Formats: sequence, structure tokens, C-alpha cells
Amino acid sequence: MNLELKRLRWQCRRGAKELDAVLCRYLEGSYITAASSEQHLFLELLALEDDALLAYFFANGTPETEGLKQLVSKIRSTFID
Repeated sequence: MNLELKRLRWQCRRGAKELDAVLCRYLEGSYITAASSEQHLFLELLALEDDALLAYFFANGTPETEGLKQLVSKIRSTFID
């Protein structure tokens, strides 16, 4: 695993195991093959607080920007399937 992926994996480790699972699954399964614009959105997502991420993935919360909304939706559907 290269240095960037190790750094991102560390950033995916959150206070809640549920978030760890969701974020790490996306990182390991989709991040590498994602378009650079989607990779950038994932970095934006990782910069958010755990409370916001919990709301986005496990409640009815939605991000303000369209790009983040689409990425959250993609990650949620990937995790549920």
C-alpha cells in the first residue's frame, strides 16, 4: 500500500466503528479507481466532523453540496449492497 493510501486509511479511522467500516470500505473498494474529482470529494468528506458523517450515513442528514450528496449516496448504496 502506498503512502497516500496509508495516510487516508488512518484518516478513515474515526471515533465510531460504523464510520470506520463505511469509510474504509469505500477507500479499499472504490477510491483507487474513482475519478480524481470523486477522490477530491472523498478528501472533503474526511475533513468533516464525525457527527456530520454519522448523520449522512446512518440518519437522514444530507451534505450541502451536490457533489458530496452524490458521493454519500454512492457510499451508502455500496455499503448496503
